[in-house]
Amino acid sequence: MTRVKRGYVARKRRRFIFTLTSGFRGAHSKLFRTANQQGMRALASSHRDRSRRKRDFRRLWIARINAAAQGSGISYNKLVRDLYQNQVLLNRKMLAQMAILDNDCFSTIMKRTNK
Repeated sequence: MTRVKRGYVARKRRRFIFTLTSGFRGAHSKLFRTANQQGMRALASSHRDRSRRKRDFRRLWIARINAAAQGSGISYNKLVRDLYQNQVLLNRKMLAQMAILDNDCFSTIMKRTNK
């Protein structure tokens, strides 16, 4: 039976792990076993945090809209209910941007919902 040399395959796998973990500190980018463990952990964290980022931004937008609405004397849930009833189709990201950057426009929307 002929001999199978596997050096290139193993080196290619290790090179992929080391490029993935380049920039990690200390042995986490130098030694293969620790780099492999940290690379798997980093990929798992990035997968988890992609969905968590969406959740966190939505919470931030709701908090900003709530703060601007409280300044006008209405609660967030009443504002959103009135927006849907009056068919003002703005998402929370746009409402939060208006509440921060263009307060006049946000107050105009608030007046329209109070009709």
